[in-house]
Amino acid sequence: MDQTLAAAHRQQLLAQMPENAVALVYGTSEVTRSNDTEFRFRQDSDLFYLTGFNEPDSVLLLRKGQSPESVMFVRPRDEMMEIWHGRRLGVERAPKALGVDAAYSVEELAQELPKLVNGFDVLMHRPGFSKREDDTVAQLLQRLRGGQRQGLAPVHRVQDLRQPLHELRLHKSAAELELMAKACQISADAHSRAMQLCQPGMFEYQLEATIKHHCAMNGAVEMAYGTIVGGGDNACVLHYTENESALKDGELVLIDAGAEYQGYAGDITRTFPINGKFSDEQKALYRLVLEAEKAAIAMLKPGVAIKDANAKVLQIMVGGLVALGIMHGDVQTLIETEAYKKFYMHGLGHWLGLDVHDVGDYHSADRSRPLEPGMVLTIEPGLYIAPDADVDPKWQGIGIRIEDNIAITEDGHINLTAAVVKEIADIEALMAG
Repeated sequence: MDQTLAAAHRQQLLAQMPENAVALVYGTSEVTRSNDTEFRFRQDSDLFYLTGFNEPDSVLLLRKGQSPESVMFVRPRDEMMEIWHGRRLGVERAPKALGVDAAYSVEELAQELPKLVNGFDVLMHRPGFSKREDDTVAQLLQRLRGGQRQGLAPVHRVQDLRQPLHELRLHKSAAELELMAKACQISADAHSRAMQLCQPGMFEYQLEATIKHHCAMNGAVEMAYGTIVGGGDNACVLHYTENESALKDGELVLIDAGAEYQGYAGDITRTFPINGKFSDEQKALYRLVLEAEKAAIAMLKPGVAIKDANAKVLQIMVGGLVALGIMHGDVQTLIETEAYKKFYMHGLGHWLGLDVHDVGDYHSADRSRPLEPGMVLTIEPGLYIAPDADVDPKWQGIGIRIEDNIAITEDGHINLTAAVVKEIADIEALMAG
């Protein structure tokens, strides 16, 4: 992350903190994959938001109104460790490189933290985030309470940092929206490439490899989450990630994949025919989902809630399922009794940002918070007819989801993922070409 952007985030958080408060933000550690190998490291999103720093075991301390105001604890330089495992920024270079006021070795955390927190009334952190952080805070509070002879004073209040920090993360700046637009563009082009290369007989993991290759070749080294490539009735498993089955002629494939670009996520789902041509049954269900998705997106603007858009989606999809004979009864009653959840069992969308399911309060389980400029969310209705569903066999085993990423503006919205086609004729033309 550009250090100007990270510094702006720190200043915004400091402005939200109470007077005479400090904030402690822990990064993540490497995680063992097997024996003596680790998964590729990915920084905690909160720490990355505030520092742009991607080394393990880092800790940030913000001291409102005091100098040094921003302090980083980082891994020290170690010649042998760097030969074997890669270069480290180190303490000496950290202040200039990260734009912070001071830096210490993370090995000095227990020693230096009581001095740096002494005299502050409020300590903010994220309880339950990690055992390391909770243990550090507990030891720090004990040290301050028992250190009066050494001139230490106890903290009077401990406060959860997540509410102000995550509210900031929910509202994206213009610079963040540029990064998200890039993540979405890379993701959209990768989906288009997958449509062009898909053919019966391929395996799901080969289509996944196509997506990942395009993203990496265009600057997105990592995917934002585990890629879903579900052919046939695998598409009815919402978070299917095995991606090991053969793609069969005459079936659909659902791909849910998004690139991570400079920490920010794209999150797109497209569903298309493996052989390039929709069957009549596939068209009928696909049109329902597409009509619902387009109607929901058209509603989005400041003041509207995800809940409002979902109500529109339910009217369209439940009404369509009744018309097709897949559901039976009064549409409104089926909605009120949630009978539709056999076929549409997830929410309409979620916040998007540094995390694919990004932070931020929805204000209720049904997501009734009014949208505001700078928010980015997904819209992703779907229909999933299980292979053993009590319906006409011609509908069984069909799973369809269509998902786009929407940025809310002052007067409406921008679809960040419009570059990848979703109309039936456009999909068939792209695959034929």
